[in-house]
Amino acid sequence: MITVENLSLQYGGQVLFSQVDLQFDAGNCYGIIGANGAGKSTFLKILSGEVDSTGGHVYIDPRARMSVLKQNQSMYDAYSVMDTVIMGNQRLYDVGKEKDAIYEKPDFSDEDGIRASELEEEYAELGGWEAESDAGRILQGLGVDVQFFYTPMSAMDPRLKVKVLLAQALFGKPDIILLDEPTNNLDLPSVVWLEDFLLDYEGTVLVVSHDRYFLNNVCTHIVDIDYGKIKMYVGNYDFWYESSQLIQKLVKDQNKKAQQKIEELQSFIRRFSANKSKSRQATSRRKLLEKISVEQLPASSRRYPWVGFKAEREPGKDRLFVTELSKSVDGVPLLKDVSFIMGKEDKIAVISRNELAVTMLFKLLMGEEEPDSGSIKWGVSTTQGYMPTDNSAFFDGCELSIMDWMRQFSADKRESYLRTFLGRMLFSGDEVYKPVNVLSGGERVRCMISKLMLSGASVLLLDQPTNHLDLESIAALNNGLAAFPYNVIFSSHDHQLTQTVANRIIEINADGSITDRVCSYDEYVHLNELQNPQ
Repeated sequence: MITVENLSLQYGGQVLFSQVDLQFDAGNCYGIIGANGAGKSTFLKILSGEVDSTGGHVYIDPRARMSVLKQNQSMYDAYSVMDTVIMGNQRLYDVGKEKDAIYEKPDFSDEDGIRASELEEEYAELGGWEAESDAGRILQGLGVDVQFFYTPMSAMDPRLKVKVLLAQALFGKPDIILLDEPTNNLDLPSVVWLEDFLLDYEGTVLVVSHDRYFLNNVCTHIVDIDYGKIKMYVGNYDFWYESSQLIQKLVKDQNKKAQQKIEELQSFIRRFSANKSKSRQATSRRKLLEKISVEQLPASSRRYPWVGFKAEREPGKDRLFVTELSKSVDGVPLLKDVSFIMGKEDKIAVISRNELAVTMLFKLLMGEEEPDSGSIKWGVSTTQGYMPTDNSAFFDGCELSIMDWMRQFSADKRESYLRTFLGRMLFSGDEVYKPVNVLSGGERVRCMISKLMLSGASVLLLDQPTNHLDLESIAALNNGLAAFPYNVIFSSHDHQLTQTVANRIIEINADGSITDRVCSYDEYVHLNELQNPQ
């Protein structure tokens, strides 16, 4: 389907990748991975024709129809949700509109009749009569309710707009699908639906994602952008990770043995080069030394943070009591008579199709919003550390450096002390003096994690903490939360993080009530499948 030959790209004088030769075939799903800034999204844009490469060629089967996940949420504000999805097959949409316009003409001519007949035939061949039902099936699978199908895109919540644009990319059985971070802002049930859709899809899929579980489930190949190269590996993400670590270890071991041999030869030459009886041996070893080279491992663009949380004091027996909590916004109930007690061993994942309800629960727990009724009582010995899904209030308009920004949240103002927490999240050297109002989304999240580590809280509350993070940072956060000995309440689109951290699941239902189970996420999904067989 897609052939890449000798592709290269320079950006701002920096070579992102060069001499790339790849083949992407039908029936395979290719996961594109690499550090932030490695060029993953740009590579997809080159394949789609949106961006020109510096050198090389991309060949795409001219008979193939390509569909791309759009990133501009305002692009379709003038259209309804249904029209936006059907525009995933632009020819089908255009034929339908032209056909309808002809039938609406007051002076319908013979020529109009002939043209309408031609359009009807093409419309049927393109699947036009099933278009709305197909689009509706995809929308519902992604969690967009029927009531929104004919709503203008301009009136849609941004989180639902993302789902509509994803539905557009999947609509109409395209031959090639390019997806850049399709699981961003998808709730976990929608991610499961997307996985099933891609597993059944017969075309070619290229997907950029930071979701390890998703990559493991859907990918037949991993395309790694690193070292200024793009290399393809057969297998899913776990297979790539194990393979890449093994290759790195083998090269390092070879280098170590070569370095030891070099040192032995150098030592012999120094000792015996002036000794006449040994001079011939010293000369032969000098020639051998010239042939030995230590292969330099190329500098990886990946950087590995470290996340660890430590409470300043151990909390007592009482942790959290939530009693008959209710909250409505603009007359719409988000939470209704919610009650639960958090035990000392609980790490709670909060899930819901309605992410507004999830965020509202976090705001209520942190006292940022007042409930309509009910109560929240924290144990007197607990302290809370909070990482909201929207961190703009911490950074927008703030001209402080990263270092001074951190000082606001620390009793110990010493730079050496604060650098400990910033360094764990890869802020080092003069980078700590960068103004926070110019930080990228990923850098802002890393600052928030540094702040959370600094807090010394005994209860951690995190609302979608993996947004904007790369795979390495997500893995580090996953490890840190799993190792934390006290309570965590969190929401996440990352299946693996949810599965490996949570031992209790609270789902906020459509009516605002909750389903509360002490189990892992996979066990929760399995129980739901047993209780609600399709």
